[in-house]
Amino acid sequence: MQEIYLDNAASTPCDARVMAVMAPLFAEEYANPHSDTHAPGKRTAALVEAARHEVAALIGAGSMEIIFTSGATEANNLAIKGAARFLKKQGDKRQRIVTVATEHKCVLESVRSLALEGFEPVILGVDSNGRVDPDRLREALSVPTALVSIMAANNETGVLQDLPTLGRIVKEAGALFHSDLAQAAGKMGIDVRALDLDLASISAHKMYGPKGVGALFVRRRPRVRLEPLFSGGGQERGLRSGTLPAMLVAGFGEAARIARVEGHSDDARLRKLAADLVTGLGERQIACSINGEAAPRLPGILSLRLHGAPAPKVMEALPEMALSVGSACSSADLEPSYVLTAMGLEPSEAAESLRLSPGRFTTPADIARAAALLAGAVQQVRASVARE
Repeated sequence: MQEIYLDNAASTPCDARVMAVMAPLFAEEYANPHSDTHAPGKRTAALVEAARHEVAALIGAGSMEIIFTSGATEANNLAIKGAARFLKKQGDKRQRIVTVATEHKCVLESVRSLALEGFEPVILGVDSNGRVDPDRLREALSVPTALVSIMAANNETGVLQDLPTLGRIVKEAGALFHSDLAQAAGKMGIDVRALDLDLASISAHKMYGPKGVGALFVRRRPRVRLEPLFSGGGQERGLRSGTLPAMLVAGFGEAARIARVEGHSDDARLRKLAADLVTGLGERQIACSINGEAAPRLPGILSLRLHGAPAPKVMEALPEMALSVGSACSSADLEPSYVLTAMGLEPSEAAESLRLSPGRFTTPADIARAAALLAGAVQQVRASVARE
């Protein structure tokens, strides 16, 4: 039986148009993009720069402000550690680094790790809908702060933070402002200028591009300076060393172009698919609730609490469906989602929650079948739990 893929928040399939752009760079235009002494290298370099332009255009940046990385995890590490270390190296006395309890693990661990270098990590809580209270942020910034990192859209719930409001508070305090845009870029309108971001991280494989490539936006005016994470040839503006995987970068560029041109149609489709899934469960008398329902959310991420049905058991009963209990980077530990418990759910309630994320290639028929299968699995698990 054909599988139903509802884990696009973890990774999207490559769009066929992205694959078509990448294919020639594996066997035809395979030269090193940094070998600018011959024609093949120059052609590959031109493809990289064209992709840089598309990635920049997606978020309202300039091409010179885009640094290619291996993904959003590296970009987040470079932004947070690189900014903090550069400021310290310049004699800046600010030690506080502020982030939020529902951030991706790579942001939380980057911030926490800086404690070993003399910085003061501050992790802000969130309300029951997963949003930061502006007053709590303002209070945290009453102490001179080097950097604040707040994601645009949560990777487990799809909840959107109020970046315009929060960003103004950060700027008034004189701190650098970084945002993890991995889930948001390509799925909603992003303008780094309007948001007054200094640093922003994005990932290709969250927007129908290839795995293994991402980017960091680094503002040029006023200029933001970073300490590189590792040593080498400094190929990316002196901030990131290593030969760029030109085929992946080119695919990233095409994925960004498609998202910029077609993102609005994706948004409308995903909103309807998610609504149809919830409606289908309701029609089958499946008691459920949406985590973060009262907050603005991305249409393509649905954190669904299935009352009385532990999520791991539901997934075991659904071998034909690809879904998850939360972030792919933390779901292996079998602990209840730290994102959901930060929002006030009891561990037992968080353990009843699944993340379902339809995507560009999910069909209405997939959703109808998913609702039927999921309802059957929930009924089966609830009956099993009742017998225990």
